Amino acid sequence: MVFKRRDRRPIWQVVLRFIWPRGGWGRAALYVRHRLRRLPDTPEKICRGIWAGVFVTFTPFYGLHFLVSAIIAMVMRGNLLAALLSTFFGNPLTYVPIGIVSLNMGYWLLGTRPGEGFHESFLQKFSGAGRDLWHNFSAMFTPEKAEWARLARFYHEVFLPYLVGGIIPGIVAATVCYYLALPVVRAYQNRRKKMLRAKLEKLRARG
Repeated sequence: MVFKRRDRRPIWQVVLRFIWPRGGWGRAALYVRHRLRRLPDTPEKICRGIWAGVFVTFTPFYGLHFLVSAIIAMVMRGNLLAALLSTFFGNPLTYVPIGIVSLNMGYWLLGTRPGEGFHESFLQKFSGAGRDLWHNFSAMFTPEKAEWARLARFYHEVFLPYLVGGIIPGIVAATVCYYLALPVVRAYQNRRKKMLRAKLEKLRARG
């Protein structure tokens, strides 16, 4: 294939680039900010898209953030591309504090507490739920019975508290980002319009 990489990257390098992209997260954030400011839409629609993207990062729908943010942006009549770009608010540097805040808020709102050894078994609950999903999928084609114990534990101790607890901090963070981004986008677009107007006036003067 014409566009296939000649040098296939090892797995460790792929993981490293996911955790720490080339140029660092600071450069990635600058790129996203630059792209958001240059979107061809009204500042309000762009910032509604930003709101949707940031809010989604506080939900447990990992792997579906693009889709969910696009749906929310469409409901809010926000900019879809802004919503997709803003999901990068959630990254390997922010997912841990986001998860801690959302889970603790969820436990408090639901009046529940995680089981003993929660911090040690958090990743195990994710992997256990994944194993149950795969096993149940395979069970549809084999005589084996479906197993739901680990999925149920994951739902009650991780997914549901995360989903409920992420709503309030998600709304707060998304709203803060909305009001921080709105004047920046508006000022950038106004400056860009002035620059274009000045160029047009120069062209007319020459003509």
